[in-house]
Amino acid sequence: MAENRRIGVNTWVWTSPLDDAALARIAGRVSAWGFDLIELPVESPGDWDPVRAAAVLDGLGLGATVALVMGEGRELVEAPAQVVQRTQDYLKRVVDAAHEVGSPVIGGPAYASVGRTWRTAEADRPALYREVAENLAPVVEHARAAGVVLGIEPLNRYETSLVNTVDQALEIVRQLPDDACGLMLDVYHMNIEETDLAAAIHRAGDRIAHVQVCGNDRGTPGRDHIDWVALLAALDSTRYRGPLCIESFTADNAVIATAASIWRPLAPTQDALARDGLAFLRTLMD
Repeated sequence: MAENRRIGVNTWVWTSPLDDAALARIAGRVSAWGFDLIELPVESPGDWDPVRAAAVLDGLGLGATVALVMGEGRELVEAPAQVVQRTQDYLKRVVDAAHEVGSPVIGGPAYASVGRTWRTAEADRPALYREVAENLAPVVEHARAAGVVLGIEPLNRYETSLVNTVDQALEIVRQLPDDACGLMLDVYHMNIEETDLAAAIHRAGDRIAHVQVCGNDRGTPGRDHIDWVALLAALDSTRYRGPLCIESFTADNAVIATAASIWRPLAPTQDALARDGLAFLRTLMD
């Protein structure tokens, strides 16, 4: 039997960028369906108010996690010093938002903008990973002071050429304090890049900070070819005791659909994607 974990859902299932009105609307439904928490992306600081968000979630009994967003111009490697500084400042503001809403973690590809790819010799990777770790260090210290852990997310090869696998991400996080920096695992990316999902989870071990889940097509968990029993058993064997957060995207929002390459609906409705995914995960854990 899988460990009984809390289950959350990212607001990207319905909208982008998140704002206060959308959060209030979505949070009420998410709570009524039985989710334990909601995941809040910070595309731009100020899109939503952390103080208001905390009040809404507290009123509904919902927890929170926070997703960082590496849009164009956010870089921590092979970039001008002023770009690195702006990116660090952005990441610190995400930490502050997470602290305000009570999220123990922020997660995302905190190294380079999504979509930035370039050919890299394997011999050059250690230096690049050292550069990322050095530029993340002040952010991680800021997170540690706030009681927040930064989860670094490997992305698939079409979205970055820098960090695609658990092993590559581990090369970065092992250079940073284990109480404030770890891995964020996303089943969608792992399904593309890892030859054995369970084995990759075992290798990540006690450095797992957060886990996002969805079907292999970005759709509903359980309506796919992923071996969920083996995946959850692998998670249970590690020290990770955090939630599983469903992350998917709507095809109805032109900006988010284009950014995430969502060219068709992935479920009858976005509400159904969330509710059915929740039901499937609960069944596995019950």
